[in-house]
Amino acid sequence: MNFTHLLAFRLFLIILVVMLIGTAVFTTLSVDRQSDQHMRDVVGGATRVADIIKRSTNYSMMLNRREDIYHIINTVGHEPGIEAIRIYNKKGEITFSSVEGEVGKTVNVNAEACNVCHVAGKSPAPANGHELSRIFLSPKGYRVLGLITPIRNEGKCATADCHAHSSSQTVLGVLDVMMPLADLDKNLADEKHAEYMNGLLMLGLMTVFTAVFIWFVVNIPVKNLTKGTQEIIKGNLDHRIPVRSKDEIGRLAASFNQMTDEVKRAHDELTQWAQTLEERVAQKTDELQRAQINMVQMEKMVSLGKLASTVAHELNNPLEGVLTYAKLLKRSVKAGILNEEEAHEIQSELSIIADETARCGNVVKNLLLFSRQKVGAFQESDIRVAIENSLKLIDHHLHIHNIALQTSLPDDKLSLVCDIQQIEQALLAIEINAVEAMPEGGTLTLSAQHDAVNKNVNISIKDTGSGINDEDLPHIFEPFFTTKENGKGTGLGLAVAYGIIERHNGTIEVHSKQHQGSEFTITLPIKKAPIEDGTENASEQPRIIQPTTTV
Repeated sequence: MNFTHLLAFRLFLIILVVMLIGTAVFTTLSVDRQSDQHMRDVVGGATRVADIIKRSTNYSMMLNRREDIYHIINTVGHEPGIEAIRIYNKKGEITFSSVEGEVGKTVNVNAEACNVCHVAGKSPAPANGHELSRIFLSPKGYRVLGLITPIRNEGKCATADCHAHSSSQTVLGVLDVMMPLADLDKNLADEKHAEYMNGLLMLGLMTVFTAVFIWFVVNIPVKNLTKGTQEIIKGNLDHRIPVRSKDEIGRLAASFNQMTDEVKRAHDELTQWAQTLEERVAQKTDELQRAQINMVQMEKMVSLGKLASTVAHELNNPLEGVLTYAKLLKRSVKAGILNEEEAHEIQSELSIIADETARCGNVVKNLLLFSRQKVGAFQESDIRVAIENSLKLIDHHLHIHNIALQTSLPDDKLSLVCDIQQIEQALLAIEINAVEAMPEGGTLTLSAQHDAVNKNVNISIKDTGSGINDEDLPHIFEPFFTTKENGKGTGLGLAVAYGIIERHNGTIEVHSKQHQGSEFTITLPIKKAPIEDGTENASEQPRIIQPTTTV
């Protein structure tokens, strides 16, 4: 089984993704929160340093002791954690600085360190204290926190003897305290690395714990359930799943075991019933077989009796005529010399004897054909030849009965492995039957075509005669069944045709509507092997294709 298809693996993967995302988000938020807190602490420290410097220099400023102010700023500016301390006047000139050589210089208000106060659209020295701090990059490559503290014009500054300022002036200068953030950034990077490493370690521990938990709580019970179902499928109804917990999976395993018990009990009952049923079925089967053997034997006797009666009837009539006219001829011959009229009468009677004898021969011939005792040779032949020959034989019948002939045959050969003489005889029997159905004239339509899809040859023989009654239609292929008057038909023509088509592994179907004609459709396979003669019992009933009527 593919490992990725396991329920436990999918559950573990979902939990792992959720833990990974949660750990990443939580660690990032924690690092950001700590960074913000450290930055606030640094800004707070810078604010306190600026306030201390401002308060420390206030007295010296009031007395205009510039040297004292310089020493205070220089001393504090060289303390660890202080980058530089400057005091600017309103013109941007550096009046005091802990960096040597900067006093008297004018700063570039467009520099990054001055963006907090001097940006387009903003007034210098904003009142909001949070906006007075800025972080910029030192030329040495590390970040620097700068805190701008305005030196405002207090009341005592305006009245001092040293340098009186106008009371309308609000800001006298700016104290700029800059603190390096290199150590802070290093500490923050270390803390960030530690936080992420702790997160990864926690994620790894949680992953291992989750994997073990899912393996024992989910995968093993589900695997046992799967194995149990497979054993049931194999027919092992004695297999039971161990129940090791009382949770949903444990209750499912218990339910599965209970279901297996019920299935086993039902299976045992069915097996017992099946054994009893098999004995009863075997007993009834023996009885039915004996009854069927008796019934088949009785049907054979009935069929044989019917066949004997029909054959006796069919042969008796012409033989009786032959006997009668033979006696008459015997008397005439005994009488002596015959005159011309008597000779002509004898010739007529001999013709009757010949016709009746031929009739007896036809009955025997059809019986032989129907019983498949007469065997022809199978070879590749053109079906069109059989169709044309059969039409030539009934040509005089068509003219006598005023029947129009319509044919539709392809120009190419319709080759078929068959007994061409028997196919011709089957076509002739159906065509004669169609002609006899149109005593007052009509139209006989015959067509043939090649079915390339099913590899068949289809032949259609259609007449516009009286049609076939619905009650007679199912019996037209039965031997000795005829609707003609006594002495005008043996009832073997269509039966013989059916036998020939069946011998060629073909089918014959009839669609008929009374007073509107009938259509016989013959389908012959092109390459299918024919049934060998003599392999079937002639007394067996043929496979009947039930003809249907069209409404």
